[in-house]
Amino acid sequence: MVEKGVERLISARNALKGSLEKSKGVELSLANFGPRLEEINQRLPSLEASIRPIMAGKDALDAVGGHINRAMVPATAVLKVFDAIHGLEKSLSDPQTDLSGYLGVLKRLEEALRFLGQNSGMAIQWLNDIVEYLEDHKVADGTFISSLKSALQHLRELQNSTEKGRLDGGLLEAALDRLENEFRRLLTENSIPLPMSASPLPDERACIAPSPLPVTIIQKLQAILGRLIANERLEKCITIYVEVRSSNVRASLQALNLDYLEISVSDFNSVQSIEGYIDQWGKHLEFAVKHLFEAEYKLCNDVFERFGVDVWVSCFAKIAAQAGILAFLQFGKTVAESKKDPIKLLKLLDIFSSLSKLRLDFNRLFGGAACAEIQNLTRDLIKKVIEGACEIFWELLVQVELQRQTPPPSDGGIPRVVTFITDYSNKLLADNYKPLLTQVLGIERSWKHERFQERILIDEILNLIKAVEQNLETWSKAYDDTILSYVFLMNNHWHLYKHVKGTKLGGLLGDSWLREHEQYKEYYVTFVRESWGKLPALLSREGLILFSGGRATARDLVKKRLKAFNDSLDDMFKKQSNWSVVDKDLREKTTQHIIQTIVPVYRSYMQNYGPLVEQDASASKYSKYTAQSLEKMLSSLFQAKPIRHGSFKSRQLSGNFSNAVMDQMRSSPTSKQLSGKFNKGVADQDQSSPTARQLSGKFDSVVTPRSSPAVK
Repeated sequence: MVEKGVERLISARNALKGSLEKSKGVELSLANFGPRLEEINQRLPSLEASIRPIMAGKDALDAVGGHINRAMVPATAVLKVFDAIHGLEKSLSDPQTDLSGYLGVLKRLEEALRFLGQNSGMAIQWLNDIVEYLEDHKVADGTFISSLKSALQHLRELQNSTEKGRLDGGLLEAALDRLENEFRRLLTENSIPLPMSASPLPDERACIAPSPLPVTIIQKLQAILGRLIANERLEKCITIYVEVRSSNVRASLQALNLDYLEISVSDFNSVQSIEGYIDQWGKHLEFAVKHLFEAEYKLCNDVFERFGVDVWVSCFAKIAAQAGILAFLQFGKTVAESKKDPIKLLKLLDIFSSLSKLRLDFNRLFGGAACAEIQNLTRDLIKKVIEGACEIFWELLVQVELQRQTPPPSDGGIPRVVTFITDYSNKLLADNYKPLLTQVLGIERSWKHERFQERILIDEILNLIKAVEQNLETWSKAYDDTILSYVFLMNNHWHLYKHVKGTKLGGLLGDSWLREHEQYKEYYVTFVRESWGKLPALLSREGLILFSGGRATARDLVKKRLKAFNDSLDDMFKKQSNWSVVDKDLREKTTQHIIQTIVPVYRSYMQNYGPLVEQDASASKYSKYTAQSLEKMLSSLFQAKPIRHGSFKSRQLSGNFSNAVMDQMRSSPTSKQLSGKFNKGVADQDQSSPTARQLSGKFDSVVTPRSSPAVK
């Protein structure tokens, strides 16, 4: 019985233990079921939204499929093109190694983007219609509809944005940037500065190739330009082209040492100080225009001809302006605006000549509207050159007359105005300057609607010579010493004769004028020689014949007469050794006349009577000279002082001579014909020459200043 009771207890215990384990399992299951219920509670709204379309009307549910299919067709096509665009990225090769392949892929990319741009709007509209249908028929949840609307609005903004690169992630822009770099590389590597000397010669033109770039390079540039211009990158292309080619032209010009183009008016005192630069300027400008700018003009046409004349002309205008043509023109303007000086007239004519020779080239190269700045500066330069040259020329006579108020050279030499005007007049009449001056004067008169004849130019030059003669007459009367005035006149009349004979100026003045001045020279040489004629008279032999008064008396007479001779000789030599005879032949001729007047008489006197004083203790006091030393001393007379060449200073009226000078104005042998009548045959001439026939010969639109209120 006991055993059975134990067994029951054990069985009950096990049953209780099993129940306890089941209770714990139920408790654990209940604990896990709570979160699941919460999860189910959270999922119920979405499940409700999912089944809500089922609650829509049967007709709306039946129609929504067709609407979705119609919208998905263009949307799918757009997505396929979008995927294709990004697939092209791997096909874009390096343009340097395969330009044609690169351009082909780039063109396909452009077409794809064009399709994307044209059709994305339609796809967005179709999708928008679906969204509106879903919203109107309550086929979809409001939250879902709102999300769709937001996405479509973003697509619209992207499609309407000017930043088209967003459509392809910037692939096209990057490809075009690489193409621009290739455009620059081709230009840079094939733009080689021309080897030039610092002083180019006309025959160097033959060394310039017809085109600065090979044909194959030009073709590549054109192909690149086609794609870049198609993508609205024309201005960037022009910027690159202008930068590279203008830099190349500047590098070519560096060999010419053009630093002088930067000189300003304040950097030089006179035109003479930069005279050499002005001569170089004409050669350098001609070389730059005919070689460099001509080549750039042709190259611009070759590279950009397919894209319109306005494009390549504008491109060339920018290259010319940046490469240095404006600096050339500004230098000429600086010279024209510098201080007035007679010598400047010749330099202005040189500038005018250079521009005139390049007139047709300027009109052709810089005649377009794009070169307006170059045209305006050129017209302004021509205007200033012509007006400046005419102003100086018409003032020359006044300036020569003003010189009359200045004192003559103290040594009896040649005033600078005399040498200047004779040389200057010959230059103005020379074949290289006379046609230019005639044309300039004619253009200036035409602006004033006045007629010009070449005779006016000739008469003005003859008036200059006449004014010089009148100056000589006035100056000769201002000397205190008559002999010095003769030396002065001898110098100047001989200078006029020698520097005018055989010249075009001499031909205008005539043979009678030349003979007159040659005679004046001989006339004054005689006067200078006779001024020494009183010295031989001091070596009188009177009282020395047969030593009538004894040897001592004869010695005293010789001493007295030698002393008087020496004193007079020293005085005259001291005075006249400060005088000058400029011309070497005239100086030698004059001193020989003096020597022949004095030395033979002195030699004979000393041979006969010198022994009377040579034994005397004070012999050196009386026998100061030998015949040889005397001749050498007299030969040293009238040594010319250095002549300052160049122009004479312009003067303003400063009143009359002082009374002291005016009181010395007296008659002299020169007054009879110093106003020297000009050759009658020349004076009677009044016909026009071929060069005066078309003096108004105007420059074309680029070179000639157009009529304006300031210049008519």
